[in-house]
Amino acid sequence: MAHRVCPWWIGYVLANPVRKLWQDPHAILAPFVREGMVVLEPGPGMGFFTLELARLVAAKGRVVAVDVQERMLAALRRRAVRRGLGERIETRVAQRDGLGVADLAGRVDFALAFAMVHEVPDAGRFLAEVAQAVKPGGRLLIAEPRGHVDEAQFAATLDLAARAGFRLESRPPIASSHAAVLVRT
Repeated sequence: MAHRVCPWWIGYVLANPVRKLWQDPHAILAPFVREGMVVLEPGPGMGFFTLELARLVAAKGRVVAVDVQERMLAALRRRAVRRGLGERIETRVAQRDGLGVADLAGRVDFALAFAMVHEVPDAGRFLAEVAQAVKPGGRLLIAEPRGHVDEAQFAATLDLAARAGFRLESRPPIASSHAAVLVRT
C-alpha cells in the first residue's frame, strides 16, 4: 500500500514526547476510546498514538496497528513492551494490496488514521477497507497535516470516506491538522 511513505527514521522525530505539547494523544483520543474496545490504527509509525490507545482500551481491549514498514512496527513493539502495553497491541505489516484486516470485518469500534491517508496510493480503496473493518456506529478519526494536505484535498478525502460508508460527525480542532470524526453508517 506504500505510496509516498514517511521514511522510517522520521518515526523517531514523530514519537518525540515534546510533540505532546501541541498534539496530546490523551486529549485527542479520550473522547472516542473506551475500555474493552477494538481499535484499528493504520500507519502508526513508532506508536505516538498507539501507546495511548492501548492505555485507553485497557487490559480487555485490543489495538491492531498496521504499517508498511517493519522497522516502524519493531520500534513500536519495543516501546510498548517497555511501558507494559505489549499484550494489548497487535502489529501487522500491511499487505501489498491492502491492510490485511479482513478478519476484523465489522469488529472495530474505533479507527485512527493520523497523518497517513495522503501517503496511500488509493485513498478510496483504503477508506473502503477501513469501513469494512469498522462496525456500524463505530468511528474513524482522520487527521491530515496542514503542511502536506490543503483544505480541498481534505474535503476530497472526506468525500471518499462518505462513499465508503462514513458520515461526518464533527471537525475537532487538532493542532497543525485538518481533522474529522466520521461515523460508520
